[in-house]
Amino acid sequence: MLERLCYTYNMSKNKRTPDANIIAKSIVDQATDEEHIVKNPAAVALGRLGGLKGGKARASKLSPEERSEIAKKAALARWEK
Repeated sequence: MLERLCYTYNMSKNKRTPDANIIAKSIVDQATDEEHIVKNPAAVALGRLGGLKGGKARASKLSPEERSEIAKKAALARWEK
């Protein structure tokens, strides 16, 4: 019953055809034909470099008690799931 909300059935070939909303979105996407945003590779590399060393730099600045408290909090969050 829920599948009928998302898809309609083509009885002749027993294949799913997209819902009207999906078709409408694809038509709008084709009509607007917006270009995909290209990121600056140098900026991406700098961001990755900062991200790679960020965790280690933060850990080195924390005291052992602070690291322990953060680890306990993380473990509790995992166990609550």
